[in-house]
Amino acid sequence: MPELAKLIRPDRFDAVLFDLDGVLTSTAAIHSTCWKAMFDDFLQRRADETGSPFVPFDIDRDYKSFVDGKLRYDGVRGFLLSRGIELPNGSPADGAHLVTVCGLGNRKDAMVKERLDKGGIEVFAGSITVVKWLLDQGIRTAVVSASKNCKQVLESVGIRDLFEYVVDGEVAEQLHLAGKPAPDTFIKAAELLGVDPSRAVVVEDAISGVQAGRAGGFALVIGVDRHGDADGLLRHGADLVVADLGDLVA
Repeated sequence: MPELAKLIRPDRFDAVLFDLDGVLTSTAAIHSTCWKAMFDDFLQRRADETGSPFVPFDIDRDYKSFVDGKLRYDGVRGFLLSRGIELPNGSPADGAHLVTVCGLGNRKDAMVKERLDKGGIEVFAGSITVVKWLLDQGIRTAVVSASKNCKQVLESVGIRDLFEYVVDGEVAEQLHLAGKPAPDTFIKAAELLGVDPSRAVVVEDAISGVQAGRAGGFALVIGVDRHGDADGLLRHGADLVVADLGDLVA
């Protein structure tokens, strides 16, 4: 694995922190379609009630700009703000029928859980090859994800044991950690591993994720371009961008 061996050497790095959706598994597509379904339903109802035009949620523009990689309620809040819509925040216990930030977020989460229960999640083989190579070199690994379904996904596809720690949406909520693009969740993962960010790598497919890696002072930020936006990842903090992590081991 010449490229990978030159890029991530054990004498230079102690750990690699991976995002989940779009980096290790195909679940980013599930999240984006569920966000669209939830927001389009909300926007259509609002248009019917107010007489304003219905402008649907755009996955290419809105998902990447306001939702991708962020904690669930931050994503709801950010997208609504982009449309000039303010809703009560509510609480995480809100039912999915309530028109609050938390209610809409919980409605989206229910959609995701329904999709996950059906199975069919793809694991990116190139990414898993990289993870196993890192472990063979004594480089430690963790997952840092905004998703509260992260552990369920890792376990369902049989790769949970490849990662020492998981810092996900549940952990962020329990510890009151700011979500990406703030670096807090990545810094927490490095802290759990006992590794300084200056000796750690972040791997992300979301603009908010590479921003978080850069803001956290991590030594190397690798962008994975699943959305056709390599330039955006580079502009926002990635040191290099690959179409798939498997490109580093080809």
